[in-house]
Amino acid sequence: MITPIDRPLRLLGIAGSLRRGSFSGAVLKTLAELAPGDVAITCHALGDVPLYNGDDDTETPPAGVRLLWQAIGNSDGLIIVTPEYNYGIPGVLKNALDWASRPGSGFCLRGRPVLTLSVSPGATGAARAHCQLIATLDAVLARTVLRRQITIGGVADKVQDGRLTDPASLEAGLAGVDDLRQEIGRLRSA
Repeated sequence: MITPIDRPLRLLGIAGSLRRGSFSGAVLKTLAELAPGDVAITCHALGDVPLYNGDDDTETPPAGVRLLWQAIGNSDGLIIVTPEYNYGIPGVLKNALDWASRPGSGFCLRGRPVLTLSVSPGATGAARAHCQLIATLDAVLARTVLRRQITIGGVADKVQDGRLTDPASLEAGLAGVDDLRQEIGRLRSA
């Protein structure tokens, strides 16, 4: 039995692209708008997270890193949407995951439920980046939601005015949010 939740789930959305009009950001924004009432999705931009430098990995890391750690720590789970750059995840996303795996963060990704999606203007929907994202999350002991991958190919034709409009992609994304919600409920019941 899944324990009922007495407050909205706090999900943190992270887009793997810094571009203002990014397709990753558009997918997250749309999921946040259409999420059920018991789910609140807040998006966290990665532009202020500096490149990882072991010299800065101290008790007082850079401000952008502290904000990332706090945002992850205050969430019940994450939704990460990645594009594919040269067959892999963007450096900005990998960098953020590296920072969030450090001891100073309290290993804030360890055991954290994560829903993953990938987007690409190409036909594969960034499947290679998706696999790389899951491998990285496994390495940092995050709890990736086990489900069919959500890869959105041809995304340039599926986003209009900054919103994901493709019915099949919307259905898959919202089903993924529901799977994440159920995973969080199972963890709370354990």
